[in-house]
Amino acid sequence: MNVRRRLCWLALLAATAVCVAFGAASEKSGEKTPAGVALLLTIDDAIGPATGGFFLRTLEQAQGRKASVVILQMDTPGGLDSAMREMIRAILASPVPVVVYVSPPGARAASAGTYLLYASHIAAMAPATNLGAATPVQIGMPSSPAPQDTKKDPDAKKDDGAKPPPEPGTTMERKVINDSVAYIRGLAELRHRNAEWAESAVRSATSLTATAALEQKVVDIVAVDLPDLMRQMDGRVVLTGAGERRLDTANLVIEKTEADWRIRLLAVLTNPNVAYLLMLLGVYGLLLEGYNPGAVLPGVVGAISLLLALYAFQVLSVNYAGLGLMLLGIALIVAESFAPSFGSLGLGGIVAFVIGSIILMDTDVPGFQIARPLIGGMALAGALVAMLMATYFVRARRRPVVTGPPQMLNQPAVAIVDFDGSGQVRIRGEIWNAVSRVPVRSGQRLRVIRIDGLTLEVEPDEEAAGA
Repeated sequence: MNVRRRLCWLALLAATAVCVAFGAASEKSGEKTPAGVALLLTIDDAIGPATGGFFLRTLEQAQGRKASVVILQMDTPGGLDSAMREMIRAILASPVPVVVYVSPPGARAASAGTYLLYASHIAAMAPATNLGAATPVQIGMPSSPAPQDTKKDPDAKKDDGAKPPPEPGTTMERKVINDSVAYIRGLAELRHRNAEWAESAVRSATSLTATAALEQKVVDIVAVDLPDLMRQMDGRVVLTGAGERRLDTANLVIEKTEADWRIRLLAVLTNPNVAYLLMLLGVYGLLLEGYNPGAVLPGVVGAISLLLALYAFQVLSVNYAGLGLMLLGIALIVAESFAPSFGSLGLGGIVAFVIGSIILMDTDVPGFQIARPLIGGMALAGALVAMLMATYFVRARRRPVVTGPPQMLNQPAVAIVDFDGSGQVRIRGEIWNAVSRVPVRSGQRLRVIRIDGLTLEVEPDEEAAGA
């Protein structure tokens, strides 16, 4: 028994030694493996609800996978303020460092892209890129003329002790500008970047190249590509939502994330041109269903399209006066088919439709306007429909009457019996009650001169009698 116990103890000790040796070997080999992953996502369009949602989901994924860094490769003309601020809030609260990289060469980070650069933990640009022009644009509000620089006017009088003149623009515009200036200055102070230039980018819409941005401490890095960016970031200390963190990017594996079907679908639906077409398809589908009850397909397609368009318009910024003018224009074009006006209703409908389409999304925000060629094409299609309707009505008016009581005027009839005053006649194989001011003989050829309800007034057909 003692021998067996000793053998068991020896076997247990041997197994323990093997496990310890295997663990040490694994740990030693793990030192040569990559330290982690860097998630890469690309935004190369206007910043809106779809791109914002894609970015937020990538940040959540990075936190769940304990990624070392998130790289946002960006080329954007700007976008919606609400989507931008949501992305910035996520960056400021993120425990994972976020790097915004304006790339490839020729890309830009205009307007909302500039704010994202200032909010990022590491701001990087590729050569031959630019940023700036961050002045906010109010959707649906007219822009004010640019302020005049009185400092350069030699004839300008100095007003010692006087209050400075009010800033140009409406009160709402000044509120938006000042709010944006305070917002971007706060981001600049947090990330220790050039706050003075940030303010000028908002107030004066100035822009900078990548080299000038690095010299003026607007960005941290100018990198020719992603490997160069990873090399220059290595060892830098950044302040995240979880505290200070030292970047170790030398051996990171870059893993690109792709938008899922939901994000892609949302991006398609919230495209202003697609939302515009969906609304028209919905309206015309319901109208066709009204003209042909029971067709089903036009009604189903129209209802679905209209609901999708209304969803998109809740996300997008819509000028409801433009929407009302478009609906009025469509109603006038449809009214042309019920109350022919030889083009006046149709022409008015086309004018209202075009004006409403132009101001439907009356904004200077890049990427959120309806394409003018699309508006022109739809207006031309509506005009062609109105012209075809008018042409059809004119031709129909010139055609002879082929049905109904008016067609029976001056038509020949034959008396069935002798009568003096009232009797019966045969016309087109039908027997009608008839009255005559002169006596009529059976079989006599007559002519219809008037219709009173279901009674015909006839007279002898002198041409038939003469023949």
